[in-house]
Amino acid sequence: MPTNIITRAGHNALKAELDHLWHTYRPEITQKVTWAASLGDRSENADYQYNKKLLREIDRRIRYLRKRLEDIRVVDYASEQEGKVFFGAWVEIDNEEGDSKRFRIVGYDEIYGRNDYISIDSPMARALLKKEEGDEVTVQTPTGEATWFIARISYDQDNSSH
Repeated sequence: MPTNIITRAGHNALKAELDHLWHTYRPEITQKVTWAASLGDRSENADYQYNKKLLREIDRRIRYLRKRLEDIRVVDYASEQEGKVFFGAWVEIDNEEGDSKRFRIVGYDEIYGRNDYISIDSPMARALLKKEEGDEVTVQTPTGEATWFIARISYDQDNSSH
């Protein structure tokens, strides 16, 4: 079960998706279903069947978002977090092979479609929590242990759009 926390930006994005689905997309598809149904025989009407299926998917997503928005807790940045890795941090890490990564630690609902976000529940995030710049962390991966060094930690709110 994923941790039920989310950043303010993530929460706003889920609310925007719900608003779009409910107020714009669903009425548009409902109109198409009504139009396709008015054409007669529904059993062989591809427009009707496709849009009816789409409507079920939209409704399922709307139900999920409504429930999820009730269950999750927004975690805002607090100045006490400075200098250490906590939820919402942008973290830059390096290893001895010269590889480097930069990502933000966020809630489970925020990682999809983003390759620069990782879940707070991931092994990497768990290993980094409460650490400081310059610290070494060992992360258990499917191929064994990996060692990383924390190069930079920031909570710069401007980075949330990268």
